Amino acid sequence: MAVTKTHPGFRRMFAPGRLTVGMLFPIEAYKGDVPLMQGQVELAQLVERLGFAALWFRDVPLRDPDFGDVGQIYDPWVYLGLILAQTQDIALATGSIILPLRHPLHIAKAAASVDRLSGGRLVMGIASGDRPAEYPAFAVDFATRGERFRDTLRYFRAATEAEFPAIETPLGRLDGLDLLPKPSAGHIPVLVTGHSQQELPWIAEHADGWLYYPRSISRQEQSIKEWRELTRRYCPGTFKPFAQSLYVDLADDPNAAPEPIHLGFKMGRNLLIDLLRQLREVGVNHVAINLKYSSRPAAEVLDEIGREVLPLFPANGAAEAAP
Repeated sequence: MAVTKTHPGFRRMFAPGRLTVGMLFPIEAYKGDVPLMQGQVELAQLVERLGFAALWFRDVPLRDPDFGDVGQIYDPWVYLGLILAQTQDIALATGSIILPLRHPLHIAKAAASVDRLSGGRLVMGIASGDRPAEYPAFAVDFATRGERFRDTLRYFRAATEAEFPAIETPLGRLDGLDLLPKPSAGHIPVLVTGHSQQELPWIAEHADGWLYYPRSISRQEQSIKEWRELTRRYCPGTFKPFAQSLYVDLADDPNAAPEPIHLGFKMGRNLLIDLLRQLREVGVNHVAINLKYSSRPAAEVLDEIGREVLPLFPANGAAEAAP
């Protein structure tokens, strides 16, 4: 089902030929794998006031010290409930719900509830998971996560989009019962993360967008070109955006040249602007910034990006400065 242009969260984040910027929780720099999570509500409100397009919530069920990052610690659905009550218009995006480790009805109930309570601001990134150590705790076979991902998405879609659906899957049978609430727009947009053990044509046909990892401009351009060709083939006339994450350590010097860090760069704001323009040029529609490796306080970085960068890449619906 194509996402309508009236979906508030999707519309704020995505439009053809445009690039918007979001912020990942935790909104802080931290060493090791566990953040402090202090002042996050106030920082989320600052992110919204400054004009970012989205706040991103991760799903990390268990702490694996070998992996090195637990995200925002709290259950994503509980944390979404807290933040949606403290914000008004900003999109709320998951990056990403691990479908094989959750029952589709639990996901559907939580997602539809967040959608309704937030006024349709939820955009749901989904994934098959990349931490093998978690799977035995849930009695799920890591090797079958690709198939379970497909079954979960099919069950989720049927439960949220149809009234009293008849569902028969390896994950359960639903007959004569219905899930409430239903999404406010009749559909919750989903972005598949990476490949999630799926072929790209399947993603192009079944997802509302593609969420990928930072790559060189040339590699990202090639991936987006293939994505656009496939979405035109399987869903002609439907805009399906391309989004990516980016770790940023914003230097004090606005002209500081980029230095590679994990999945991103340390750089000055003018070089960040140049990079975002290049990404927009090759077709990236949204960049979610992660401040884990920042050398400056989060509020300071947010303020600089808000004043100097976001006017060139405003959330959709806001006025855009001259390029």
